[in-house]
Amino acid sequence: MSTLSTPIAPGAPPAWLKPALVVAAMGAIVGASVGSGEVVDGWRWLHWLCKPLATALIFTMVWCVRSPVSQVYRRRILNGIAFSLVGDVFLMLSPRWFVAGLLGFLLAHGWFIAAFLSDKPLVVRPLAWLLCLAYGALAVWLLWPTLELPLRIAVPLYIAVLATMAGQAVGRVLWLRARRDPHALAAGFAATGALVFMLSDSLLAWNRFLVPLRWSAAAVLGAYYVALWLIARSVDARATPAMMGGIQR
Repeated sequence: MSTLSTPIAPGAPPAWLKPALVVAAMGAIVGASVGSGEVVDGWRWLHWLCKPLATALIFTMVWCVRSPVSQVYRRRILNGIAFSLVGDVFLMLSPRWFVAGLLGFLLAHGWFIAAFLSDKPLVVRPLAWLLCLAYGALAVWLLWPTLELPLRIAVPLYIAVLATMAGQAVGRVLWLRARRDPHALAAGFAATGALVFMLSDSLLAWNRFLVPLRWSAAAVLGAYYVALWLIARSVDARATPAMMGGIQR
């Protein structure tokens, strides 16, 4: 799949974009939750339609940002969301496509890491990075007895990349805040989104490999869309303390 490399000249964000995103995300959650039973499998079409649609709308949201942190940062986040869309599609298919879906999201996290490296070096805050990797190691330890090949290769690799992404995002916002950088608030959206992404994937793994969770679809997808939205929100350079002052009064 090709990635974006040309300059982006977005127009004004459509007024319908945010409500459409909320409706699509809710449709994906309802379709997955209600359509999980044998009697109501007819609802599954709603999930199949709305899950990739919601991700595509988040992609559009980033594309339409008027004042990005940088064009490089925006392009890399867009590439990450595009590969998330690929992962969405594969994970909706039969279980034999699970590894392909995992690969799609692994590439997505690779692009998110590249975005978080666009203005700061790797491991700017070692403690944040090590804590995320420690959480990932714990997850691998818990999941290992339930995994078979090729998942014993794919899952640890994916978790390592996911933890690196989260650690870099958290380290980046701490670095920017320490220097009173005006983009620190935008970076905070990215860091929060990265941590929520870890939560979403933790719930997914727990439900799939360990113990089935009640309302797992709502929890996993809800956290997933919040995570993607937060990462997308981090592209907007106007997310500054001055801009948010009206909310803080």
